[in-house]
Amino acid sequence: MKLHGRTSQAPQVALAALASAALLACGVKPPADRVRAAGQVEATDVQVAAQVGGRLLELRVTEGDRVVAGQVIARLDTADAELALARARAERDQVDAQLRLLRAGARIEDVRHAEAQLATAQSDVGATEAELASAQADVERFDALLASNSGSRKQRDDAVTRRDVAKTRVQGAQDRVRAAREYLAKLRAGSRREDIEGARARVAAADAQIATWQKAIADATLAAPVAGIVTEKLADVGELVQPRAPLVVITDLDHAWANVFVDEPAVPRLRLGQGATVFTDAGGAGLPGALSYISTKAEFTPRNVQTAEDRSKLVYRVKVAVDNKSGVLKAGMPVEAEIPLQPLH
Repeated sequence: MKLHGRTSQAPQVALAALASAALLACGVKPPADRVRAAGQVEATDVQVAAQVGGRLLELRVTEGDRVVAGQVIARLDTADAELALARARAERDQVDAQLRLLRAGARIEDVRHAEAQLATAQSDVGATEAELASAQADVERFDALLASNSGSRKQRDDAVTRRDVAKTRVQGAQDRVRAAREYLAKLRAGSRREDIEGARARVAAADAQIATWQKAIADATLAAPVAGIVTEKLADVGELVQPRAPLVVITDLDHAWANVFVDEPAVPRLRLGQGATVFTDAGGAGLPGALSYISTKAEFTPRNVQTAEDRSKLVYRVKVAVDNKSGVLKAGMPVEAEIPLQPLH
């Protein structure tokens, strides 16, 4: 029976040895309850630049200063923009006056003057028509005299000439009446809709020009877009800076994170949002954090975080967000993160 017992255990031992050898041959180690990964600290860098150019009159921060969001950090010269704004406002006043003039229509004095011109033209028509009637009567009288051989041909021709001149004067007087009547109607009707819309468009264009220069003046005062530490100063007071040229760099160290690289076998047991602890070379209890990103692509271990393990080992980049308001972490600092492994199911 003992011999039988030894015989029955031998295959199980052999199988276990084979499985262990296979695991070792593949280089796969059963993961423990947590993993330690090396990496470095990174933070968001914001380059603060003005939308406009000009001479830098004031720079209120230097490298190492802590700023809060909205804090004024620099101011550019706005003399040219203020002169242009004054000119734009004067042009706006001019086009606005033209618009108001078109809306108001003709003055009552102009209407009355046009009415008087129309009345004068109508009177001229009456006078010239009377002259024409008299000239026509002379022509008829001389025609009768010629028929009775009592008048001369010259007198009759002179009468015809006066009649033709009177006809021309009547036509001219009637044309003046028509023109005076149309001018009076135009004054009473007021400005055309197209003229008023054109004036409105010119006012809108002037308003846009004013807004452009007002924005240029406002953009000459730079405020910090985020809270953080001034890590780089790129310009000095008195320099003539170009539009959109960065003046300082602000690093948001309060919301720094650690980019660490985790071995491939442990990645399936990591979860977004789970807790982690970040350690620096200074030691101590470490800083609490949480996994905010797990890469979907494998890569080789970066040189600056290599350990004594195989250089060609595949790893995944994991981002550990840390509350760094105490300022312990600095950008580029080497760190290690200890991450608890989660169950696979």
